[in-house]
Amino acid sequence: MSSHLQANLYALGAIALWASLASLGVSLTHVPPFLLTGVALIIGSVPAWPFVLRDPSQWRIPARTLALGIYGLFAYHFLLFIALRHAPPVEANLVNYLWPLFIVVLAPVVLPGVALRVPHVIAAVLGFGGAAIAIAGGRELSGTLAWGYVPAAAAAFIWATYSLLTKRVAAFPTTAIGLFGLVSGALSLLCHALLEPSVTLQVRDWGLLAVLGLGPLGGAFFLWDKALKLGDARHIGILSYITPLASTALLIVVSGRSFSWSIGLATAMIISAAIIGMRAR
Repeated sequence: MSSHLQANLYALGAIALWASLASLGVSLTHVPPFLLTGVALIIGSVPAWPFVLRDPSQWRIPARTLALGIYGLFAYHFLLFIALRHAPPVEANLVNYLWPLFIVVLAPVVLPGVALRVPHVIAAVLGFGGAAIAIAGGRELSGTLAWGYVPAAAAAFIWATYSLLTKRVAAFPTTAIGLFGLVSGALSLLCHALLEPSVTLQVRDWGLLAVLGLGPLGGAFFLWDKALKLGDARHIGILSYITPLASTALLIVVSGRSFSWSIGLATAMIISAAIIGMRAR
């Protein structure tokens, strides 16, 4: 099996898990965001523990690499959960899924030897247009614009730059993703203790947190890292546009929303932007 095909399969596995992320986040909106992020990320680090117990050197990585991992896992998910609380979740989810487009557009900026061409610029304009339609169609009943779109866009930028920058730091084993999650989760729980009110989690909450941690906030990270190590970041970013289709459809079902023209148009524009970006060599 070619490395290109392996990369695509790993990416598709991560995408399948990420499709449930927003729906699980909405189901846990009553859990403070730092607590939610912290518990889920620590649970998500568990798959790496058996490998590290056999070979502790797999977690001996440079401080710069660990800082990048915290930037990607901690900052991204905290901002995403904030966005899902302060903007209509379907539209906020679409804005968050600008990250595959950011990967395509920013790859020439972050990675050496990758050129920026006119189709990349066209893709960026089209993608941002789709995000703007999603935001405009998701205005609150009062007519005001929800500020939660800001953390959604910031989360998209963070995940894209994290994904690209993993190819710029010294090579590290995929099991180090578990360390990223463990440290990021501990940092989140510290922030919860200092900044958020204490809450009592119910049995259902723990079940959802376990699914969240082992799936979109755990297993998906390991698969994504393997995909990035084996494949072209631009093509993997484009493939990731399967995620907003699946994620938005699932979120509409969970939230009881109807499928509006703005959601459909925004999704079509953002995916078209991604296809254009992928065709640009």
